[in-house]
Amino acid sequence: MPRLPESAAALARQLLARIVRRFRPSESRLRGEYFAAAPSPQNALDIFEGEWYTSLPGEYHKLRAGAIGLFDDPRLKWGLSEISDLTGKRVLELGPLEGAHTYMLEHAGAESVTAIDGNPRAYLKCLVLKEVLGLHRSHFLCGNFVEYLRATPPKVDFVVASGVLYHMTNPVQLIELISRVTDCVFIWTHYYDETAVAKKPEIRRKLIGQHSAEYGGFRHILHRYEYWGSFGLKRFIGGPNPHSFWMERKAILDCLRYFGFQSITTNFEEIDHPDGPALALVARRVVD
Repeated sequence: MPRLPESAAALARQLLARIVRRFRPSESRLRGEYFAAAPSPQNALDIFEGEWYTSLPGEYHKLRAGAIGLFDDPRLKWGLSEISDLTGKRVLELGPLEGAHTYMLEHAGAESVTAIDGNPRAYLKCLVLKEVLGLHRSHFLCGNFVEYLRATPPKVDFVVASGVLYHMTNPVQLIELISRVTDCVFIWTHYYDETAVAKKPEIRRKLIGQHSAEYGGFRHILHRYEYWGSFGLKRFIGGPNPHSFWMERKAILDCLRYFGFQSITTNFEEIDHPDGPALALVARRVVD
């Protein structure tokens, strides 16, 4: 049998994945049974039993949830240390997942945190943790944060965009939109590096091509990333589309500078990260 060209094979795999998702049993049902026990934080967490990613902080650590310590995330702790003081500041968080970083931002002194997630399950889990952890200055919104930013929202002192840039189909647009609302942003993201990706077959098979692009006058290369069969699963925490586009490290930094963030500090450089090269950064606009 003749071998399909890579582009055709990729399309065939994508169509097959969509068919499988269409006909497999639904995985999106919440707990339907009434709770027999008295009200408790654990009851609330058990609505999403088996779905949590994060373990809870401090006095709540004995509650059953996930296993990842995002409530004490060293990447965001570093980012907050770079801006020295969040007291009284207004923060916009893009993609809060389960509210762990939201918790850190509120406890760092933020006057208000507006956190936006378009994933319905992530949004509902954030509401559960808001009640369990008693977050009073954080407000969660359910919807597409790109559309929120396009609608010219109020400016904020700080934007947190952790784990979202590499899930975008137009990552440069997101950076440009962020530049409209703040002078300071924290980003953690994966990026494309040809040498590093070549060493990881599981990542390489998802990166199926590249093309030149331009947005707002900024020219760059985008690398197409396919989620394949994971898209649409109950525990899927990627973007709203079955694919995204990754940028190269230099292009990310150049893009930030192009849209006004002249001062950039990087940390947590992980060229061999198991899910693809990654870095954290704080970018600032130099204001006279």
